[in-house]
Amino acid sequence: MSMLRSGAEIRRAFLDFFRLREHTVVPSASLIPVDPTLLLTNAGMVPFKPYFLGEQRPPYRRAASVQKCLRTIDIDIVGTTSRHATFFEMLGNFSFGDYFKEKAIPWAYEFVTEHLGLDPEVLWFTIYEDDDEAAAIWIDGVGVRPDRVQRGTAAQGTFWQMGVPGPCGPSSEVFVDRGPAYGPGGGPIGGGEAAEHRFVEIWNLVFMQHIQDEPYHVVGDLPSRNIDTGMGLERAAMILQDVPTIFETDLVRPVLAAAERVTGARFGADERHDVALRLLADHGRALTFLIADGVVPSNEGRGYVLRRLVRRAVRHAWALGATELVTPALVEATVGVMGEAYPAVAEAAAGIAETAEREEVRFRRTLESGYALLERELDHLEEGAVVPGSVAFRLHDTYGFPVELTAEMAAERGFGLDRAGYEAEMEAQRRRARAAWKGGPDEGAAPVYRGLLDRFGPTEFVGYDRVESAGRILSLVRHGEAVEEAAEGEEVEVYLDRTPFYAESGGQVGDSGRLETDTGAARVADTQFPVHGLHGHRALVSSGVLRVGQEAVLMVDSDRRERIRRSHSGTHVLHWALRGVLGSHVQQAGSLVEPGRFRFDFSHFAAVDPEELVAVEDAANRRVIENARVRAFEVSRREAEELGALAFFGDKYGERVRVVEAGDFSRELCGGTHVDATGEIGPLVVVAESSIGSNVRRVEAFTGAEAYRYLSDLRAELRGVAHRLRVRPDAAGEAVDALLTRNRDLEKRLEAYEAEARAGDAGTLAEEAEGVGSARLVVSARSGTMPDELRALAVQVRDRLGRGLVVLGADRDGKASLVAAVSRDLVGAGLSAAAILGPAARLLGGGSSRDPELAQAGGPHGDRLPEALELAREAGREALRGA
Repeated sequence: MSMLRSGAEIRRAFLDFFRLREHTVVPSASLIPVDPTLLLTNAGMVPFKPYFLGEQRPPYRRAASVQKCLRTIDIDIVGTTSRHATFFEMLGNFSFGDYFKEKAIPWAYEFVTEHLGLDPEVLWFTIYEDDDEAAAIWIDGVGVRPDRVQRGTAAQGTFWQMGVPGPCGPSSEVFVDRGPAYGPGGGPIGGGEAAEHRFVEIWNLVFMQHIQDEPYHVVGDLPSRNIDTGMGLERAAMILQDVPTIFETDLVRPVLAAAERVTGARFGADERHDVALRLLADHGRALTFLIADGVVPSNEGRGYVLRRLVRRAVRHAWALGATELVTPALVEATVGVMGEAYPAVAEAAAGIAETAEREEVRFRRTLESGYALLERELDHLEEGAVVPGSVAFRLHDTYGFPVELTAEMAAERGFGLDRAGYEAEMEAQRRRARAAWKGGPDEGAAPVYRGLLDRFGPTEFVGYDRVESAGRILSLVRHGEAVEEAAEGEEVEVYLDRTPFYAESGGQVGDSGRLETDTGAARVADTQFPVHGLHGHRALVSSGVLRVGQEAVLMVDSDRRERIRRSHSGTHVLHWALRGVLGSHVQQAGSLVEPGRFRFDFSHFAAVDPEELVAVEDAANRRVIENARVRAFEVSRREAEELGALAFFGDKYGERVRVVEAGDFSRELCGGTHVDATGEIGPLVVVAESSIGSNVRRVEAFTGAEAYRYLSDLRAELRGVAHRLRVRPDAAGEAVDALLTRNRDLEKRLEAYEAEARAGDAGTLAEEAEGVGSARLVVSARSGTMPDELRALAVQVRDRLGRGLVVLGADRDGKASLVAAVSRDLVGAGLSAAAILGPAARLLGGGSSRDPELAQAGGPHGDRLPEALELAREAGREALRGA
């Protein structure tokens, strides 16, 4: 067995091994999704797919990485197996047209046998069914026994593809035989589920050499032959540490121990408890890294994935009887294990725990509410009915209710469950979750745009330092089809070899302006990327005709560009101020940069109070007044990280990145246009702060002349208010306070008058009550009365009746309101205000509340109020006679 025992040692050994073999070690950055339908084995922020396709020149020919990964496609079985997890680390080595099988296979064998110390006798290898080249290298080159090399079909996992058009190729996997205790022998191919327990895949070597137009349908070869490998760190640790599951490795066991402490359950004592504890350990790791990457719980995209992880963890802990919060302990344990390898996680530990705790506290309340919701749903079902699948899914999705618990509770009441409907809803959810991770808007681009990019390459952008330049028209596109020319009055997309026009991206809107040739001119309304790298100028030909091949002069609307630059630099300054005032957990979640104004979305767990907002605006404007230099420069991604430049989850960057630096206080990776000094931003005025989702806030602000006009309009408004109050502008606040105080006093006097009048009205109604048996009944219409007033009056009449029932109705603006109040002794005898109001409410076209003592109802058919009151009167009489 290997002397390498810990997960940290395996990480270091892997990177050292490939560093010595001239691989560039690419540092791990943002958490990436891993899905069999996506090509996402990229290291950090580097998109490898364009390198495989030949669309971009790779910055290095060989690379190695240890990457944080998240996989939710198997989330429903996490905890039930020894090796499935949502969060894991992937060790990988890559070749972009450099070496191929002749090096990848021997290096893999050398590493697992000599550096991991695995006995060759426990190793098995799979290859694609017709890959004789790989077979020869394994058997003749490396020297493994022929009976240990098994051929498999694509369905058996020996051909890698991503489920959509793109790179693909045969693969070769390295398996470890764990021995007879884990199942029957015979090798990993063809043994079914039993073989999966005994033969554990630890490394997959993908020979990325083909391209497909649909799954497994190869239509050609890639420009070069590439290598893309992946070794699961947790699985390797499981083998080397000789433990039954990944959850008992040094990478995960401390987090599982934290789950034991907070739940009181003991691992190994009960298999059902073990499933929950394994899930808690896995989900604790996953949620920690998601939050560390700037994801906040929400109902969309990655935020939804995080919310689901937290809720599943809390629900399983709750089922184990946990009474204290569990996520802070899981976060703390994860940071303890992973903080050395990922310092950013350790630095953000407090913020991570706080975000997780807030989501857990919120969910614990809704979890308890789930029981009440299901009980209400069951109350409405007829005998022999089934709980709809949509209801079971809503309970599962919103409240974290396991479908088994829903089925069990329904069965106790004699109801079934629409399992098929529930599964259909779950499958739809899985499709949404997979789609939430897919990156790149180019996948659905029209062939005409892909063809332009393939033929001419990306547009040369020269607009950082100029707003006018020459360019040659490469193509004109109208209604999705290429045309040779466009005449006056026609709308057309213009594509050129170079442009000063900025295409909308990174939140910044596209430029507008003019375009002129020898034969015509056009007004450019907008600039967009139909595919990444290709600038599309959406234009209206204003005179003459534009033709493909012509030289053109392009002129950006410089005044509009200048206002956009102020706003974009303003977002950077505001971002710095928000992090300074609210904390470093603040991460950009989106933006819209327009001329003179912007909105900025960011992660934060609470509303920003007015004092904090003032402090943010003040800090931002101090930096504006400082007039610090703003500069943009390109560096390697590693250099940018060393400078502390901010980069955000979900964004994609190349190996060379553009850093925008403002003074000595702000550095961000950004491709937008910016001012030369912060003073050019002009005043920065925050005008609104709001919530746009769970844990995501939005600030809206003005910059430059728009900010000045906003302040000027406010000043004029203040002067107008002061004039009407007959005071100076600086005394308007005191005058308004005095006016409000006087108004409150008048409202109190009015309320007292209304209460006195209502008491008199209640007395009159009580005196006119109808006797029914030993009780009294009042049914009356009160024209124009508001629902709240009607409710208060009903309660006062009931209190005067003693043993009795009151039904009051009102018609206001064509809509009817009803209130029924029953004395407590009658409620105890079985009377229900809700039951008495039900038929009347339906007559009015509405429904009623379910409170048996005090029920309210309403509906749009105010003209039927008299009938409804009579219906309620008869229902009341009948109920009182039987009381």
